[in-house]
Amino acid sequence: MTAAAHPALAQGREGRRALLRVTVRGVRLTTGLVLLAYVLTHFINHALGNISLAAMEWGLGWAAAIWWNPYGKTALYGAFTVHLALGLWALYGRRPFRYRPAEAFQLAAGLLIPLLLLQHIVATRLAFELHNVSKGYAQQLFKYFVDSPAFGVLQAVTLVVVWTHGALGIYLWLRLKPFFPRISAPLFALAVLVPVLALLGYVQGGRDFLERYPDPAFRAIELAPDRVGTRQEGAELLFWRNALTLGYLGLVGLTLAARFVRRRVETRRGLLSFTYPNGRRAKVPSGTSVLEASRLNGIPHASVCGGRGRCSTCRIRVIGSLSELGHPSAAEQAVLDRVGAAHGIRLACQFRPPRDVTVSPLLAADITFDRLRELDVGAFGEERFIVAMFVDMRGSTRLAERRLPFDTVFVINRFLEAVGRAVTAAGGAPNQFLGDGLMALFGLRTSPAEAARQGLEAVQLIAANIDVLNATLGPNLEEPIRFGIGLHAGFAILGEIGDRLHGKAVFTAIGDPVNVAARLQGLTKGLGV
Repeated sequence: MTAAAHPALAQGREGRRALLRVTVRGVRLTTGLVLLAYVLTHFINHALGNISLAAMEWGLGWAAAIWWNPYGKTALYGAFTVHLALGLWALYGRRPFRYRPAEAFQLAAGLLIPLLLLQHIVATRLAFELHNVSKGYAQQLFKYFVDSPAFGVLQAVTLVVVWTHGALGIYLWLRLKPFFPRISAPLFALAVLVPVLALLGYVQGGRDFLERYPDPAFRAIELAPDRVGTRQEGAELLFWRNALTLGYLGLVGLTLAARFVRRRVETRRGLLSFTYPNGRRAKVPSGTSVLEASRLNGIPHASVCGGRGRCSTCRIRVIGSLSELGHPSAAEQAVLDRVGAAHGIRLACQFRPPRDVTVSPLLAADITFDRLRELDVGAFGEERFIVAMFVDMRGSTRLAERRLPFDTVFVINRFLEAVGRAVTAAGGAPNQFLGDGLMALFGLRTSPAEAARQGLEAVQLIAANIDVLNATLGPNLEEPIRFGIGLHAGFAILGEIGDRLHGKAVFTAIGDPVNVAARLQGLTKGLGV
């Protein structure tokens, strides 16, 4: 049987090929995770200083066993080299120097960290590789708390910058994942506790060292030449530190010079014109992406992930012929496949047209993370089993006739809040507020059976919440608040309906389940139930 004769087999092979695609984004993420794992073990080792200096030395033995074997060193050095090279590539690749605060910090920290780490790397790893000087915590704490306190402060600053850079990278990676809201709280706690415990351990370890330092026997053992190195070895290490610093600064300078040369070459080739639906045109050098053109020309354009090719919110429809425009890269195609993009859809952050082109952004420029998670369910139309619920407050017209406008709005808002809390607690999502009622959806991210259970649970929770509300507002109401509910399940179309260009589109559901639920709710009025 051939793959062509068996679609499932063909799809399986294509899926395996997709897993084998290597992208710059994937390599950057992988190397970053390796480096973050090393930093985490290092910080845990620092945190042992809250126990004692001996505990720090004990932990250092375990860390060395993990990272300083041939496999660990290869992974660590390789990840550091590749990640640094990709940082320089990012500096070269991005056209405009107009970054959002998080993007600017990531790039600046990524370029600054090698400079901050050079002193530590040369004093520890290079000293061991060149002179077989094995320095532990006692020798480093002598350097930072006795010999050169300024370097001790620099080490603490480096710790904060390195951890923030890594934690922010994890956040930028995971924030678009559907499961992120569930794990964000423990991740935030971890992001705060790890550096705080590491810094406290660093300080406590220094205090422990200073208490032992006056003892001549302690100094004779821990500060012997074979543990801290000789003056001649120190002079050689200083030479290497200066040379590596100048070499790194030279690489950064060459990268900036390459940007300048590229800009001159692209400008000489002439400017391209990108036309947008509102008639605006962006004149940019060749090689500029559509998203970069939008930013350079002040044209609002959605980009939740900052142009990293992850979120798909910058997606555009290319108007006209697609011939001679090039094919999407493997990374771009993977994102387009994930959102089920039709022919003619491209990612503005990845699409660099070789000629004039007309494009139309598909999502509102002010889209948020929460909105994006909804859109992932089906921004451009998806058929899905859902449970639709309509809830309506009874007697709101009489309420408005008997009360001041402020009082009427207050009561209706309390009603909607009570219903919304019940829907959310059951696992649903309030979708539209309809005057004195609302429409809710269940099953956007669950199975049909679970969606049905959530809908029925929401009915009970709504009744309980309204009972509490009546007990609270009872003395101020002529009659208790009553309500009607319509609930129905089935397959409906999910998607954005409205004017996307001006941000007036809303994510909702249409179809028989919605219509029937609305009619059922309407029948409760006539039946008085």
